[in-house]
Amino acid sequence: MQSIGQTLRSVELFTGAGGLALATHMAGFRHERLLEWNDDACETLRHNAKRRALSGLGGWSNKVIQSDIRDIQFGSFSGVDLVAGGPPCQPFSLGGRHAGMEDKRDMIPHFIRAVRETAPRAFIMENVRGLTREAFSSYFQFSLLQLSYPEIVRKKGECWNTHLARLHQHHTSSPRKSGLSYSVVHHVLNAANFGVPQSRERVFIVGFRSDIDAHWSFPEPTHSQNQLLFDQIVSGDYWRRIGLRKRVVAQISASRLNVIKRDAGIFKPWRTVREAIADLPKPFTNRDDDGTYFNHRLQNGARPYAGHTGSPIDGPSKTLKAGAHGVPGGENMIAFPDGSYRYFTVREAGRIQTFPDTWHFEGAWSEAMRQLGNAVPVELAMVVAKSVAKTLRAEAKN
Repeated sequence: MQSIGQTLRSVELFTGAGGLALATHMAGFRHERLLEWNDDACETLRHNAKRRALSGLGGWSNKVIQSDIRDIQFGSFSGVDLVAGGPPCQPFSLGGRHAGMEDKRDMIPHFIRAVRETAPRAFIMENVRGLTREAFSSYFQFSLLQLSYPEIVRKKGECWNTHLARLHQHHTSSPRKSGLSYSVVHHVLNAANFGVPQSRERVFIVGFRSDIDAHWSFPEPTHSQNQLLFDQIVSGDYWRRIGLRKRVVAQISASRLNVIKRDAGIFKPWRTVREAIADLPKPFTNRDDDGTYFNHRLQNGARPYAGHTGSPIDGPSKTLKAGAHGVPGGENMIAFPDGSYRYFTVREAGRIQTFPDTWHFEGAWSEAMRQLGNAVPVELAMVVAKSVAKTLRAEAKN
């Protein structure tokens, strides 16, 4: 993975273990700051910067700022090309308490404030798909309008419904609108459809400042489940790729099989857990690494239970989760064909999230897995970041 093209300036918010930050870095953005409050996540960022885990990361060492985002003033970063980040998603996650706009953990207003104070040429915000649920539709639209017109701020004592009404009025007024504004689009992307060995849906919200003639749209998927099923059930190519005899992995109806055959050859096959971890050694039982592979210690205690039955090894992983009370059992286990189970090692989970093998995760196993469960897959985010970077570079030449 190498960075490309002209350097662009960015500020990363809610950086976590660095999934989105690595993606924007590899798309050619130079981070002015990487903001994060969690101790272990900051250590992960600093440690990898010091080690130069990826080309060009040396400058990260003094750019990682451990702080509560509410205490940060962004005026000194005015004019950056990009603001990017994934505000804490617990208020909207299916695994959270669904408190939404009333949840004090909702950091979306501070992402909007960062956009207002820096006026970047573009922004990328990602979050869980739960943000787009019907229960939160009003707040989601509210957030999109605030991102579109970040200078229309909530007045003292004003309820969010009244603020929303003012945003609606501004949005439907004469097209000659004054002040800072953005053209904002959003889309739910499944990581598996872009070559990530994990079925993980995230909503991406992308905005371009109104003076940018972007003509931008979300990248098209490159991989499909139907092609994987074709390779497993019809052609047997999958089993030859991984060096196993052909086997039937699912019962498919005649109508579904016809669809699978019809779609064959249009996309690449979804990547599976087996393909993602095939070249790793067996998990270590008494150490974390062997000098080549890091964070690869076996964690005992995996067991399935109702609704938590692990990720079949010959399909993409289920969505890795952080867990509010320890590492979730079902989503973070491998389910083998013989009926056995074990936890993903941290390194295997890093592969599932498409972090480079050179990236080390600091903290205990549960903390490292929490960092991974909160991260956006690097390769998914990179597809979006490269597309945004390409647009900004092309616009700057005009």
